[in-house]
Amino acid sequence: MSDALIAAAINAMPLAYAPYSQFQVGAAIEDENGHIHTGVNVENAAYPVGSCAEAGAIAAMIGAGGRKITRIAIAGRGVFLCTPCGGCRQRIREFAPADIDILICDEQGLRQRFTLAELLPHSFGPDNLG
Repeated sequence: MSDALIAAAINAMPLAYAPYSQFQVGAAIEDENGHIHTGVNVENAAYPVGSCAEAGAIAAMIGAGGRKITRIAIAGRGVFLCTPCGGCRQRIREFAPADIDILICDEQGLRQRFTLAELLPHSFGPDNLG
């Protein structure tokens, strides 16, 4: 399923709305039912109002009835890895355990694999409130 997840993130990437930065990002989430949900970054002329691909994929998952992220792939172009921003790391944490696989890709495929714990160490999540 990783190949389908990575392909979904890569295929979503060119659909992003990024007229200002030209930096297109696609994200694909696999939920607890095995369904894949995609999202893209959406820029706005008022820069802080834009949204990240991961946030869009999470919203799509929730809208389709999913409640748990089992894996996520993020695809972006460039020399540097396109990892989730700090806010999206926390958004992912709301719906995923610390050991979830986060697959970082470009248009060629998988570049690197991280766990959420590696990207967001000592995180605050739902279990902190339970």
